[in-house]
Amino acid sequence: MELELGEYQELLRATTRAFLEAECPIATVRSLADDPAGFDPAYWKAGADLGWTSLLVDPSDGGGSVSGNGIADLVLVAEEMGRLVAPGPLVPTNVVAAALGSWADEPRRRATLAEIMAGDLVATWADAEPVGAEPTRLVTGPTSDAYVLTGTKAPVEAAAQAGRLLVSAVGDEGPVQVLVPADADGVTITPRGSLDLVRRFADVQFEQVAVTADDIVGTTESATRDIEHQRSLAVVLQCAETVGAVDRIFAITLEMLGDRYSVGRVLASYQALKHRCADLKMGLEACHATATAAARALADGRSDASELASVAKAWIGPVATEIVQDCVQLHGGIGVTWDHDLHLYLRRVTVNRGTHGSPDEHLDRVADLLLGSVA
Repeated sequence: MELELGEYQELLRATTRAFLEAECPIATVRSLADDPAGFDPAYWKAGADLGWTSLLVDPSDGGGSVSGNGIADLVLVAEEMGRLVAPGPLVPTNVVAAALGSWADEPRRRATLAEIMAGDLVATWADAEPVGAEPTRLVTGPTSDAYVLTGTKAPVEAAAQAGRLLVSAVGDEGPVQVLVPADADGVTITPRGSLDLVRRFADVQFEQVAVTADDIVGTTESATRDIEHQRSLAVVLQCAETVGAVDRIFAITLEMLGDRYSVGRVLASYQALKHRCADLKMGLEACHATATAAARALADGRSDASELASVAKAWIGPVATEIVQDCVQLHGGIGVTWDHDLHLYLRRVTVNRGTHGSPDEHLDRVADLLLGSVA
């Protein structure tokens, strides 16, 4: 949460908030719980018209940001989506949109990005692999420009709703990324359950999927760096969304404490509850600070951006769930009912905590980075 925003950033945030409140309020989120996609395609297309899918695309490919810094702008959208636990594949689609900037096949790059930016095409990043699974591999096929993709990716957000999958794999010369149609022969997408009412995940199996050299995004030399940047981008956007959700639920809790009475006194007047809220506020502000630091570092292209992204995820993941859990307790009995909105936020921050690496995994990563710098 930047304390000072430019005029156009303020407009982007205000427009996004107004749109979400009008088109996808909490009641709508609840109504989508049993929807296979978890979001209305018309809603996503309208969001794309507001710029949600074009902020990280280079102007030469038809994209553009409102402030000159697409990551800083997109973070504002992510915060607003967290504020209303809104649906839509914001993170994976933007990760792919940013990655396609290095796709050498210019005609297909421009055409694919145009569809993504128009909201007509959902794209997702297939990077995570099941624990203990063999790495997904891209091996040379019968000819020099033909390859075969084999492996499993899970969980993959919005895989069943996506038309394109950006898949990270291990090639003959190292890491590589390929763009694969979701309906290609050999691709099997199996939806899985999700704690979040509107966020959909799936397992994706690749069985001898035919890939050409033109499907490779980036180069072998840049793939390691590109994948690392994409992981940091996903974490930064996810952390921003989580903080937006926690900020909103804390505000709802404060409002409730100021409205409800016990033994003739407003709840907010009790010292024990004041102390508890003060502690929660400290944790929330620390979440804001770490998320902002990570976003700034990534937006500025700093060398420690990846480290700060992991620091943010390691801190925000557990603290966010603890804050929302405490807010549930402060609400009393109504806080654990289906009719109250608290559980929608708890579901969102819990799912965010476990995707794109757990807090423990990011703590291990920070430790490895620190040890490497000392060595």
